Parts: sequence; structure tokens; C-alpha cells
Amino acid sequence: MFPIPTEALAQRVYLNGIKHVGPVTVRRLLEAFGGDLSTALGAPADQLAKVTGVSRPAAEAIAARAFNWVEEMRRAQELGFRLLTADDSAWPEPLTHLWDPPLLLYAQGTSTPDDRSVGIIGSRHCTTYGASLARSISRDLAREGWWIISGLARGIDIAAHEGALDVEGRTAAVLGHGLDLTFPPEAIKLRHRMAERGGLFSEFPLGRPADRQSFPQRNRIVAGLVRTLIVIETDIDGGSMITARFAGDLGKTICAFPGRVDSPASRGCHALIRDGATLVSSVDDILTELGESRGSPALKLISDPPEFARWLPHFAGGTAHDAESLGLLANCTVAEAAVALTLMEIRSVLTRRPDGRHERA
Repeated sequence: MFPIPTEALAQRVYLNGIKHVGPVTVRRLLEAFGGDLSTALGAPADQLAKVTGVSRPAAEAIAARAFNWVEEMRRAQELGFRLLTADDSAWPEPLTHLWDPPLLLYAQGTSTPDDRSVGIIGSRHCTTYGASLARSISRDLAREGWWIISGLARGIDIAAHEGALDVEGRTAAVLGHGLDLTFPPEAIKLRHRMAERGGLFSEFPLGRPADRQSFPQRNRIVAGLVRTLIVIETDIDGGSMITARFAGDLGKTICAFPGRVDSPASRGCHALIRDGATLVSSVDDILTELGESRGSPALKLISDPPEFARWLPHFAGGTAHDAESLGLLANCTVAEAAVALTLMEIRSVLTRRPDGRHERA
């Protein structure tokens, strides 16, 4: 049994590390004990269980005082993480409007997102087109001074973070696990770059692995941080749909990109558009929703290298080609078309499909 913490930050670290206890439970305790958490933490389980909204397992867990909050705070300091509460100047103000704001945030990085923040989210199993689109949209919005918020997951999330960093923009990730963990593991280098240009945040205690409960909890924070949520490729049962519901409940603008009608990766976006999300097809559409405009024509989402201008029009609309079909359309030899395909693949303009044909990256 560990000692009862007396400082406000330590109390929140302690309560945040206890199973069955969350922001709503702590709010009930504050109401029942006149705002004095010290008294609540010293109360026996039977007394705590009588508080409306405090479950018996939560009451027993609090009274057991089994979470080592001293070691938790020591390790956070050792790792260079900040511990933020709503009383800190660095606390993201939009989170105060959540019905269940986190008890605290573990933070790594140089800064905290401000009110010029947009969320870019989507499927872990995105298409090459979706990843390219997310990176391009993120890049252009970051150039305009917008924070790019996502979840550092494979697919759309990572592409969005990378796009912001491509132009030295600001980006932040909200993690669905303890801040001392990195998942997916291949994102470790990206994480270091993000810490230099923005931040990473988690409400979960150190060492907490991700699970089915932690991701929806994370998603509500993403929705709370942003002014507009942009969804790029998600199925109807994807986690992005949960984030979109949170954003809708908070009155945030939701933008969705349409996709192929026969692609599962687009079904969620089409459902959101059907239910009232704004259909967008360019960065300028998004800026209009944000109340901004650069007074320029709609941007092309993907910039075509001029040396490939002869070939790329034949790949419009997701069309795929091999050397023979491309040579026929471009009126050249198969060998010349094959060389062009190889060069465009090396430059990441095209990507090779499992059937050997190439399509736009």
C-alpha cells in the first residue's frame, strides 16, 4: 500500500493509474467530498462505494492504494515527459470543453497544439492513393500554419504526420497507449522528428498497452483538440468513424474525401457525406470550411513532375498500365514505356500493383 499523495498533480497521477477509475469517477469524488481529493483518497471503500457514480470495484481499487505514483512520476521525469493538468498554461484549452476531459496528459515535445488545429485521420489499411492524398493535404495545410493532429497509426495517420514534417510544419499525435511505448515500432524515427516539431500526448499511465478500450478514449481527445476533422479513407466500422462521431457531438466540422464506390476504404467517407459531412476535394475546400481562402484556384493535390507529363495523363482516375498498354496509348515502343514505368516507380510517382501493372502513387 502506497502513501496518499497530497499534491494535486500527484493525486491525479495516482487516480489516473488505478483500474476502474476515470475522469467521470474523479468528478463524482470531487462533488461528494467538497472538492477535497485528499479526503476522498483516505476514505474507506465502503464510504467511497456510496458515492453516486463510483462503482464498487473503483472504490476498492482507490482504497487499496496499490498504484506506485511515486515511481510513475519519477520515471516520467527520467524520460523527459511533462505531466500536464488543466491548471497548466500548456494544457490544450479545447479539451476543457469535453464532457470527460482527461485527468492529465503525459506530454513529449516542444509545444502544445493551439486553436489552429485540424485532424487528419483514416484507415490503417489505406490505399497508396489515400496515403499520398493525406500527405499532400497535410503538407499544404501545415504551410498555412495549421497544426496537423492524428494518432501515429499506420496508414493515413503516419502519412499526415510526415506531410507536415515535409514542410517543417507542426504536428502532434495522441497515442492510444502509454507515452513510453511506440506502436507501430517502425514509427520510432518519425516520433523523434515529431517531438522536435510538435508533440506527442497520452492520457494513459506509462506501460499501458493499447486495447479496444484505449483507442476510443484516444479518439475523443483527437476530436476535442481540432477545429475541423478531415477523414481520408475509412471503412464503415473503422476507428475513424468513432472519432467522427465524437467530433459531431462536439459540434466540430467534419470533412470527408469521396473515393471509389467499389472500394471498402471509401465506404466510411461516403457514409459520413451521406449523413452531413462536407464533401471536399481540395485543400481550398478545406480552407473555405475553416473560414480562410488564399484567393487562388483549387490546388492540384498531387504535383506532376514535368518530365513525366507525356505519360501521367494515361494514369488518371486510378487507371493501371503495363508497358504494353502504356506503349499503345503513348504511341511508343514497349521498351520505351517499360523504361518510363521504371523511372516513375523509382521517383515514387507510380506504384507497382500485385498484378505487375503500375498506378498512381
